[in-house]
Amino acid sequence: MELSILFLLALFTGLLLLLARGHPKAQGHLPPGPRPLPYLGNLLQMDRRGLLKSILRLREKYGDVFTVYLGLKPVVMLCGTDALREALVDQAEAFSGRGQVAVVEQIFQGYGVIFANGDHWKALRRFSLSTLKDFGMGKQSMEERIQEEAQCLVEELRKSKGALLDPSFFFQSITANIICSIVIGERFAYKDPQFLRLLALFYQSFEIVSSFSSQVFELFPDFLKHFPGPHRQVYKKLQEVKDFIGRSVDKHRETLDPSAPRDFIDTYLLHMDEEKSNPDTVFHYRNLILNILSLFLGGTETTSTTLCYGFLLMLKYPHIAEKVHKEIEQVIGSHRPPALEDRAKMPYTDAVIHEIQRFADLLPISLPHMVTKDTYFRGYFIPKGTEVFPILSSALHDPHYFEKPDDFNPDHFLDANGALKKNKAFMPFSIGKRVCLGESIGRTELFLFFTTILQNFSVASPVAPKGIDLTPRENGVGRLPPLYQICFLPR
Repeated sequence: MELSILFLLALFTGLLLLLARGHPKAQGHLPPGPRPLPYLGNLLQMDRRGLLKSILRLREKYGDVFTVYLGLKPVVMLCGTDALREALVDQAEAFSGRGQVAVVEQIFQGYGVIFANGDHWKALRRFSLSTLKDFGMGKQSMEERIQEEAQCLVEELRKSKGALLDPSFFFQSITANIICSIVIGERFAYKDPQFLRLLALFYQSFEIVSSFSSQVFELFPDFLKHFPGPHRQVYKKLQEVKDFIGRSVDKHRETLDPSAPRDFIDTYLLHMDEEKSNPDTVFHYRNLILNILSLFLGGTETTSTTLCYGFLLMLKYPHIAEKVHKEIEQVIGSHRPPALEDRAKMPYTDAVIHEIQRFADLLPISLPHMVTKDTYFRGYFIPKGTEVFPILSSALHDPHYFEKPDDFNPDHFLDANGALKKNKAFMPFSIGKRVCLGESIGRTELFLFFTTILQNFSVASPVAPKGIDLTPRENGVGRLPPLYQICFLPR
């Protein structure tokens, strides 16, 4: 009902303004694209199955670089591995701005490391990367933390005694605990009520942001924001997460020891104190709260959703799971936990994880970028401030780089000798200056969690492999796998 109302409101308003407004004026010599209607933009060219389907269909006509009007706003679409690399790597600075995601704009409003721009973003990113490294990112301490969490998960899964269960809760729990331990210095028991509420808020927010109703809201946010919709649902949920973060910050202030910072919050509070005489500082309370919210959202749902896809694919392709089991037995055995150094000796398992990330296609249209200056790209002029959508899905399914892009096949990442091979189209964490700052943590988590689970369990489903449906439940900003149940059978 709500989605129908959104459509009717948008269409009705567009018709009212049709005569009042002229054709949207092109800004500079933008790339070609479908002719927009006044106010409605290219709404009539949009596929009811979602924005990604619309973009890929328009690409067939206009090529790898084209313009789509989302309402009155022109957005340049970048498709294909080569175009994405030319923009985000070769002209990295020009394409390093962040556009708006309308459904969460009321929460972030340009603050926090994900949505900040300019010098503020650069300062926040430098600080965040440095602090994450100080607390283990890329170091043995982080590996040990993930190994410990993996063993906690194994103990919890053993309690299920092979019963059917929804794995999403467990995957959310382990990834959330890793980011919580870095940011707030605390690990939660899986049944902790506060932790359960936090997980629900993360999951529900990501689901709403990835929904079709949020894609509709993206077309006409200035109008639709006055009515009930996904933006109000997300605001309410993320505001509750912000309140939790605020309480954690207050506790840290009360117990802060300047000589021994315990975690991300302590380090930020100390930096705030150092910068308190600078009226232009980016290190203030609002950025602290929204930076932590950014790290929570970026560090929880992405990896947990990839793991959900991964084990669904193991159910769909049991012969691939069996090959992973064999490699684990040969390299690691059963008497010690998997370690990061094992990855180099396990090319097949590593290729499977790469292929899971490619096939899962978790952020198919990425988050919007924005050009930071007037930019020439492939013969077109893109004015400063124009939003750009890097369509990561078009690289992860690029037929020039993957033989059968629509099939799940670990051979995409193996050479003739069975060794892992790099592929320039593989960019699940994006590329360039806006590449995910938690990429190192995410890659470590995926390897250690995936191998630890399969070292200890076989997986089974009451649904035959041929009957397992891989169709995503949502396919917007994020791509969510279908809900499913799985048995973890001790080996």
